Amino acid sequence: MRGYFAIGIEGVTKQMNLGNLFRTAHGFGAQFVFTLEKAYQAKESKSDTSAIEKNIPLFHYDTVDEMDLPKGCQLVGIELCDEAIELPSFRHPRMAAYILGAERLGMSEELVARCDHVIQIPTSFCLNVATAGAIVMYDRMISLGKYAERPVKAGGPTEALPKHSHGLPIMRKLQDK
Repeated sequence: MRGYFAIGIEGVTKQMNLGNLFRTAHGFGAQFVFTLEKAYQAKESKSDTSAIEKNIPLFHYDTVDEMDLPKGCQLVGIELCDEAIELPSFRHPRMAAYILGAERLGMSEELVARCDHVIQIPTSFCLNVATAGAIVMYDRMISLGKYAERPVKAGGPTEALPKHSHGLPIMRKLQDK
């Protein structure tokens, strides 16, 4: 899969949820994770069995203005609100940083304004932040990854993916002729 992604949370209230989110992010191949306002406390999380701080970069920002994402990285808010794009209809950016709001509080208005996109999981009520993050990361993987098409009937694919083949190099001298 080309590109990269990161995931973070604004003002987390339950470190255990954050540890779970970060462990899941590590499993899905996040290039970095981050917090906004409240820092990650590994000892308090008790759920980060992948030791995130030893495996991928962890950034902390005190304010929305301090957030310094890589050039070209689009910030995607995950928030249950009327203005949000429903996840099944959303095309994930190649370079994205996803961010969730704190449990019960959601994302601040300042953070929503900073986002390039705001998406929502079409549920009737808010989900646990670690669960919501996992759903979005899974959706990104199946949307942008190379997987066989789903079959029309129940069950797995009947045909394997075709092997990737490289075409001839594009050379100006050959094109001019």
